[in-house]
Amino acid sequence: MNKKKLGLLIVSLVLFISYFFILNENISMPTIPPVSKPQHIVVDTVDKKIDDILSNMTIEEKIGQMLVIYDTKSKVDDELKEFISDIKPGGFIINQNNITTYEKTKKYISDLQKNSDIPLMISIDQEGGKVQRLQVLEDIKALYIPDMLSLGNTSDENLAYEVGRVMAEEMRTLGINVVYAPVCDIFSNPNNTVIGNRSFGKTPELVSKMCTSLGKGLEDNGIIATYKHFPGHGDTEADSHYSLPVINKSIEQLLNFELVPFINAIKNDAKIIMIGHIALPNLDGNTPASLSKKIITDLLKEQLGFDGLVITDALNMGALTDNYSDEEIYTKAIEAGVDILLIPNNAYDAVKYIKNNITKERINESVRKILLFKYKYFKDSILDSSYLNSKEHQEIINKIPVE
Repeated sequence: MNKKKLGLLIVSLVLFISYFFILNENISMPTIPPVSKPQHIVVDTVDKKIDDILSNMTIEEKIGQMLVIYDTKSKVDDELKEFISDIKPGGFIINQNNITTYEKTKKYISDLQKNSDIPLMISIDQEGGKVQRLQVLEDIKALYIPDMLSLGNTSDENLAYEVGRVMAEEMRTLGINVVYAPVCDIFSNPNNTVIGNRSFGKTPELVSKMCTSLGKGLEDNGIIATYKHFPGHGDTEADSHYSLPVINKSIEQLLNFELVPFINAIKNDAKIIMIGHIALPNLDGNTPASLSKKIITDLLKEQLGFDGLVITDALNMGALTDNYSDEEIYTKAIEAGVDILLIPNNAYDAVKYIKNNITKERINESVRKILLFKYKYFKDSILDSSYLNSKEHQEIINKIPVE
């Protein structure tokens, strides 16, 4: 190639390159992103929290979570602190002996919580009518709530919800988080003195809607409801505090009557159901429901689909103590499907008997449910004393006509 042609080729190549860059002056070359190191994502879920807690608990501490204790003191003294440290109970039931002035009672409950690493179930019988423990407050009076039969006579679901809200707000002024109400028993036996006007009424339809509405009012406002007394204490004459009531009905009759309010509660996300000390011979002979696997596991859990917490009625009642030893009561109840024992006669014995007779797998099953329940639903949201017997609360209660 001569020099002239070579020169023309070089000039052409330079012009072509220049022209290409002029046309593409707004196009930038792609950049390669820097390689980042993989990041470890920590998912802090309630389930993981429960796993961590369970893995660090002794078997005795796990059993303690299955106990709700009644203590006679109104002050958390050194003896009670030692007891909490030893047993690590799942909770306490607040009764008249624990209630003095507003500030002292609030401090008592607060001190109970402070001495427990795991949130305590602070529970109370506060149904209304003849069962409302807060009435013994010495200085700031709690609102008086009429009996549930009077509320049921209104057949007003909205009013039942508002009564549940009022009840919840008053209990939250002290730090209570669980109430043993509403009563789902149907007042179908006029000779029934233990339930009577504690019930919302005489039909399953009325009791169902009023129970569910009041329960929702409680839970929407920070107090977990306990639906009681499964499978139904309404058609009895004996008082389970002193002897064993018996209901001679078939499963078909129960499903169409006594069980209807509980079925409705389960459909509406009931979180706790209390088992009564009631015998149903057509289901399980003379075995009290609270000790019966056929009634708790087969009927309540499997047939009716309840997957919440199962708690006994108080274990110091004559229906049980007259017929069974403490060891039999605690063992049979848990084997039947109970998660929480209410008022065991002796907590130290309860831990010993459960450890000796119940498998670790069965204990873990209940304790996991209890811990999940506590960390999901318990909130530190105490209200001030102005809610107690407030004018707004009185106006709600005054809507209930009382004969």
